[in-house]
Amino acid sequence: MTAESPIKIFAAENSTYLAEDITRAYGTKLGKYTLQKFSDGEFQPSFEESVRGAHVFIIASTFQPNDNLIELLMMIDAAKRASAYKIIAVMPYFGFARQDRKDKPRVSIGAKVVADMLYATGVSRIMTMDLHADQIQGFFNVPVDHLYASSLFVPYIKSLNLENLVIGAPDMGGTKRANAYARFLETPLVISHKSREKANVVGKLTVIGPIAGKDVVIVDDMIDTAGTITKAAEIMMERGANSVRVVATHPVLSGPAIERIKNSAIKEVIVSNTIPIAKPCDKITVLSVSNIFADTIKKVYHRESISGNFIV
Repeated sequence: MTAESPIKIFAAENSTYLAEDITRAYGTKLGKYTLQKFSDGEFQPSFEESVRGAHVFIIASTFQPNDNLIELLMMIDAAKRASAYKIIAVMPYFGFARQDRKDKPRVSIGAKVVADMLYATGVSRIMTMDLHADQIQGFFNVPVDHLYASSLFVPYIKSLNLENLVIGAPDMGGTKRANAYARFLETPLVISHKSREKANVVGKLTVIGPIAGKDVVIVDDMIDTAGTITKAAEIMMERGANSVRVVATHPVLSGPAIERIKNSAIKEVIVSNTIPIAKPCDKITVLSVSNIFADTIKKVYHRESISGNFIV
């Protein structure tokens, strides 16, 4: 089988907004797909065109992961049973990625469970962006194309022309990602050290490094309730920072996140569109990942290297 086998791109229901942009950038159209829903919440996916012998790319961000993940698994199964040649799950946002280890006794490693389910269902390859932890790639028994939104964010940060730019890490776990930005942009790095009272609740937070007179850009993989970044911004401004901006790939923005950002000291939050933003906010700037995924899909389909897509 060669790359001349047909390519078919489909979208899970809640990822259609992004898939349409990706297929437009690719130069094709979305495949025909329906999702029949039953009154008790059960649903059944159906491809409304042949996928026999095709490279099938299924675009499905698993935000609000439960239903979206089950829909993706069922789409993979449907494609396999319809004799697709290869099935590639394109997951711009990989739900359950925060559960990448046992951080206390008697808990599940959710990211590994998801990886096992995708493999057992019949996926041939995974394509995702800015995983919460790089080691999640090792949970899979199939190739993983781990993309980075830095090719979007770095040019945007440069366009701001901030003379006193400093890159900030929101916590100790985010230092590797933030340090990569700092090295590439040749700027200092400051680190926020936090302790959590429980999930989504920040306890004590301190900032390590000089920030007086600096324009700080905090870099993270996701914003959930926005508790960490808003508290960090407040402390940084109190310590004399000129401005605080936040760059984060995945705008989960659950619970009070939007209101916290609106009422915070943060000047701007720059995110991608891996997850749709439910409520508009003047402080939030959205950059599209459609060209990145379209180009990667094209290179994977034609068996070309994607390493040139990475700048950080």
